[in-house]
Amino acid sequence: MAKVTILGATGNVGMFAAHTISEIPYVSDMLLVGRPGREDFLAGCCRDLSDSFAARGTDIRLSHSTSLSDAEDSDIIICTAGVPRRPGQDRNDLAFENAKLTAETAETIGQSSPDALLFIITNPVDVMTAVALKYSGLKPRQVFGLGTHLDSMRLKSLIARYFRVHVSEVHTRIIGEHGESMVPLWSATTIGGIRISNLPTFSGLPVQEMIDTVRTSGQAIIRDKGATVYGPGEAIGTLVRTILGNENRILTVSSYIKSEVNGIGDVCIGVPARINRDGVFPVPISLEEDEIMGFGRSVAKIQRITAEVMERLEESR
Repeated sequence: MAKVTILGATGNVGMFAAHTISEIPYVSDMLLVGRPGREDFLAGCCRDLSDSFAARGTDIRLSHSTSLSDAEDSDIIICTAGVPRRPGQDRNDLAFENAKLTAETAETIGQSSPDALLFIITNPVDVMTAVALKYSGLKPRQVFGLGTHLDSMRLKSLIARYFRVHVSEVHTRIIGEHGESMVPLWSATTIGGIRISNLPTFSGLPVQEMIDTVRTSGQAIIRDKGATVYGPGEAIGTLVRTILGNENRILTVSSYIKSEVNGIGDVCIGVPARINRDGVFPVPISLEEDEIMGFGRSVAKIQRITAEVMERLEESR
């Protein structure tokens, strides 16, 4: 059984993630952490969640706090805290603003919870994962971000709809930045175990339209309803279940790679990783030529932004 802590629990994603995680049978304790001044809101969230537990028959010890020190014995600490993206704003515009908070949080977690897994949701997630890794002092396997996991699921859904098959029959993934330079791996996409390029109808697949839809999906949701909530919340729940269930599934998350993807690395970015109770372990893979070029561009972009953010952080401290 495990204790899961959610930082930024008073935000939309944090609140819904708490609900999805509460359905995982391996969770015995959940701590909701918010900023000082939000004590009443946190108490209300706990009462509301407790009512849902009673209706569902869930037995989880639920508590709230405005102090990160209370996360001390957590198995997984989920960081959703940060300034949310506004309509029309690029994820990377948030970088330095959120990096200051992430660095401070990661330092505290590294000192108080050295055995925990630190799961980053805050955008831009690839850069924030790198910041959290550096300032926490934790091992690379312990620090990871949501990355392109949700992007991969969005593409999977679009492909299933196009071919009129159950979504479970589609296996695909997107690697690279959780953002504009994301790279779809068509070479690794299958339907019912058949490589998608071997299907005659693949020639009519609106590839660019699908990728554009995935790339702008978050922005479209923010424009229409103000925030992305259910997709990220369910994606977070899936990854927490995978970890606590020690499932060894391969999912695409933001993780530090040395040179696992065609010799490209030294960056935190979305890659396939084997995930279990010990953390995340990037899987070495080879790509097609066009995928290598796209991934290289994505890595170069994230490396540049990460370096700029790290430099500004050092200057501000």
